Amino acid sequence: MAQNQSNQNSASNSLYNPGQDNAPAGEYVEVGPRGGEAQSGRTVRISRGDKLPPTQEAGNKWMFKE
Repeated sequence: MAQNQSNQNSASNSLYNPGQDNAPAGEYVEVGPRGGEAQSGRTVRISRGDKLPPTQEAGNKWMFKE
């Protein structure tokens, strides 16, 4: 059980809010509020120093694509 909670915590650490500054440069995919697939999700690429754009639905977040 503790291992499952640990996995959930590490997933939430890789989620970024729209408009967040200082996110690593690269490709991000839009996900639901808890990291699940977003129905209207999209993929964006940001450069160093850029802010993450707004999401398609309120409450969604961005996940860095590794």
